[in-house]
Amino acid sequence: MHYVYILESEHNEKHWYVGVTNNLKRRLEEHNAGDSYHTKKFKPWKIKNYIAFRDRSKAEKFEEYLKSKSGRALTKKHF
Repeated sequence: MHYVYILESEHNEKHWYVGVTNNLKRRLEEHNAGDSYHTKKFKPWKIKNYIAFRDRSKAEKFEEYLKSKSGRALTKKHF
């Protein structure tokens, strides 16, 4: 399975991050360890939501959409 996930900073809920992985637990640990340049400044993180896909390419397309302007608006409103 491949997961598109939304992380929310535990210190400031205005900061959130969207990513894709095949190991959600390991990836959260990496974000909280500061291994990601884009997320280390706002750690610790918690999983706000995730969606599972069987197909990696579909997961990547959905991640790309969530990172677009309309996808960010959808995420703010519904997630």
